[in-house]
Amino acid sequence: MTLTHFDEQGQAHMVDVSDKAVTDRVAVAEGCVVMAPETLALVTAGTAKKGDVLGVARLAGIMAAKKTAELIPLCHPLPITKVSVELEADESLPGVRITATVKTTGQTGVEMEALTAVSVAALTVYDMLKAAEKSMRIEGLRVVLKAGGKSGTYEAAP
Repeated sequence: MTLTHFDEQGQAHMVDVSDKAVTDRVAVAEGCVVMAPETLALVTAGTAKKGDVLGVARLAGIMAAKKTAELIPLCHPLPITKVSVELEADESLPGVRITATVKTTGQTGVEMEALTAVSVAALTVYDMLKAAEKSMRIEGLRVVLKAGGKSGTYEAAP
């Protein structure tokens, strides 16, 4: 397997995608923030000191997807056509499950944008609740679907 972000001399470089076909591309990523049941109760009751935890985290995730090329050094800036970030309180964790879907029509995929959206949404959940609980954990960050482009479709095992 060849790593595409390194040239023949082993130096990091931005991949040349100019010869790649423009195709519809989508990526879905997921992760979660695990917390104490009492902290989750603040989210579901809407009584966290900083306000609407899920709403603010959703907006942060959307903004982050749009700024991925500014954060990850070798990512291409992409014309994102859709970003959705879903946050769901889940008492079985207990915590918040986060899923981001990013779409584009372009020459490279949007996996990094989806991962960045979930990461920043999770960090925002942590930030908004850290006064109540510092021991929260951010877990399970991964790409669960990637479609479009030369390499085709990837779906993670459940």
